[in-house]
Amino acid sequence: MIRVQRKDFDVGAEIAKLGAGNHAIGGIASFIGTVREGASHDGAASHIGAITLEHYPGMTERQLKAIEGEARARWTLDACLIIHRYGRLEPGERIVLVVTASSHRQAALESCAFLIDWLKTKAPFWKLEDTAEGAHWVEARASDDQATARWQTPPKAAE
Repeated sequence: MIRVQRKDFDVGAEIAKLGAGNHAIGGIASFIGTVREGASHDGAASHIGAITLEHYPGMTERQLKAIEGEARARWTLDACLIIHRYGRLEPGERIVLVVTASSHRQAALESCAFLIDWLKTKAPFWKLEDTAEGAHWVEARASDDQATARWQTPPKAAE
């Protein structure tokens, strides 16, 4: 399930809904991304006062569904949830929730990590950081591309 929304979400309620009534689920993995207080994305001394996330409705949802579809093609998942917020967000506020559920923990953990990495580089969101020096658009990081690249090679079959 994919949701792109302005409003905050209740993590516990979302996880409870995801696995409700499915007793085949043996593992649920989750990630919550928040706006951090501290140095800006580019490492400048200026601290982040807020971020604004922008997106193109329709295009964003289609791309998130494709990313979810890739995870489902790689792992056997009982459930998957991606909630991504947009708009102005203050330090400490939640940005993203990724939850995966499977009959075994390894599939849940690996698919959750995969989704986090791919969302960072393949989801069409644009981030504007507000700092004391003014606002600036965040550029992609090489470390994010490296994290995504680890998923380019399909996993080796178990021997």
